[in-house]
Amino acid sequence: MTTQIKSLQEYKDTYKYSVESPKAFWKEQAETFTWKKPFEQVLQWNFDEPNVKWFTGGKLNITENCLDRHIETRGDQVAILWEPNEPDSPAKTFTYKELLAAVSKCANALKANGIQKGDRVVFYMPMVPELAIGVLACARIGAVHSVVFAGFSAQALADRVNDATAKMIICSDFNKRGAKNIPIKTVVDDAIKLGCPSIETVLVHKNTGDSIEWSGVDKWWHEQVDPQSADCPAEEMDSEDMLFILYTSGSTGKPKGVVHTCGGYMVYTCYSFRNVFQYQDGDIYWCTADIGWITGHSYIVYGPLLAGATTVMSEGVPTYPDPGRFWEICEKHKVNQFYTAPTAIRALMAKGDEWPAKYDLSSLKLLGSVGEPINEEAWHWYDKHIGKSKAPIVDTWWQTETGGIMITPLPGITDTKPTYASYPMPGIQAILVDKEGNELTGNDVEGLLCIKFPWPSMIRTTYGDHSRCKNVYFSAFKDLYFTGDGARKDEEGRIRVIGRVDDVINVSGHRMGTAEVENAINEHPNVVESAVVGYPHEIKGQGIYAYVITQDKELGDDFRQEILDVVKREIGPIAKPDKIQFVTGLPKTRSGKIMRRILRKIASKDSSNLGDISTLLNPEVVEAVKDGALV
Repeated sequence: MTTQIKSLQEYKDTYKYSVESPKAFWKEQAETFTWKKPFEQVLQWNFDEPNVKWFTGGKLNITENCLDRHIETRGDQVAILWEPNEPDSPAKTFTYKELLAAVSKCANALKANGIQKGDRVVFYMPMVPELAIGVLACARIGAVHSVVFAGFSAQALADRVNDATAKMIICSDFNKRGAKNIPIKTVVDDAIKLGCPSIETVLVHKNTGDSIEWSGVDKWWHEQVDPQSADCPAEEMDSEDMLFILYTSGSTGKPKGVVHTCGGYMVYTCYSFRNVFQYQDGDIYWCTADIGWITGHSYIVYGPLLAGATTVMSEGVPTYPDPGRFWEICEKHKVNQFYTAPTAIRALMAKGDEWPAKYDLSSLKLLGSVGEPINEEAWHWYDKHIGKSKAPIVDTWWQTETGGIMITPLPGITDTKPTYASYPMPGIQAILVDKEGNELTGNDVEGLLCIKFPWPSMIRTTYGDHSRCKNVYFSAFKDLYFTGDGARKDEEGRIRVIGRVDDVINVSGHRMGTAEVENAINEHPNVVESAVVGYPHEIKGQGIYAYVITQDKELGDDFRQEILDVVKREIGPIAKPDKIQFVTGLPKTRSGKIMRRILRKIASKDSSNLGDISTLLNPEVVEAVKDGALV
């Protein structure tokens, strides 16, 4: 079967083949890559343990497939096009030849500093080319990379470093973000002071050159990397060797390290990139995500480079120096595929139609959205003002744990419908089930979204805690991966993802565990207890609403700010509650469980029907919470 679908009939035929003969289908896709040793078996699996292995016996290095194999045919083609924060600064490019040399130099520097196959390296960096280079350098030598979003706090960084027992942190001195210079290195210093005993080296990339503190573990990137040889043989990796750990919030306070492996992740990210974005030679593709999230891993770095694409990285924010920044970059580089988050779309929509109208966006062939379901108003604005009603919108659904896009329209091939992620990718057997796990067949149904057969880029384990992987994803229903999302199918079988059914809030496309935020709030000595829920937010999609019981009943705005400061310190600014309501009690069941369902309805201004509250331990609390609700 072809690696890139070109028609609706071909999609239908490919999908049918992929679910009837999944091993044969994925074998054909995998054989298009460079293997050091061919795989012996396509798939071994059971979801009970869970234990999933793809392309067993196969040996490869993912960077040979991202870089080396392209050198002969596209060595002088731009691989990464980097657009800096300041619009008057020149863009920087790396051809495939130049990127291979840069990755090899960095890989040799890692080895010179004691990093070996299997060691973990944590990145805490802004969106600079060195982040992509460093990630690929780890993969080159078989080290495991773990990128931490450079907006998380020192405590959150330390937690992730210690969970991974990382030997090295790679950071920048500062992060240029809009008009701000954010002190990245200071956060790393603070994390190490909190206790990161496994760290032997901190490699510091000079991004701004502003003054920073220096310690015995610190080394400059340029001093370590620049003198190295531009030749570094790629380490032979098993298909199921670990490629990276990416930490994501869960419904308990402790972040979970999602593990992805080399072979299956390679096959699926490339296949999904080529099909979802319909990339053609010569196209310029831009995903605005941060590499600190899975979107940046799969669709800025690995997917595009595996496919031999030109991928744009951008350092800035959509509103700096003005709300035309995204559209200026699209015009400047004649971007063909543009992939961003509904949060960004809504924020730019609020700035007015005149901003995109200033720029020539005629190069755009495709628009994408990622991170959360896009609302209908934003979908139509995106279609009209950015795509000029000529560029199909791919509203993609997937997760950190899935590794790649799972449900999506294929542009120009399948139809699109606002708010619907539409149809599963070939090889993805997406189903809806009821609460007992019975499959809801046919269309026009609503239930829990599950996947009933393995796919190559799926989560293998949660780092250091395999039972957690089983309990979170595979214990709800036998032989099913449970996504944690509810969904509905329309009359034609298109899938609309409704949202989380567990205690996770989707803030601007980034999942925040309620327990993680509550644990941070509860660190304040004047907080007795807290409960956090999501509520509809016109820009972020979901905002964070905190209900807080305090020791002192006469606390006001200063105390609110103290709570925000605690959350910022413990997790980072992204987790700060949008609303904090002080309450005397929280509605609980007789077993002591907080009834977040009731709190969600009150926060969403939908308290007309709260159901039967008479069985609560303290039903009288509900009226008090309602009366004090923030509008």
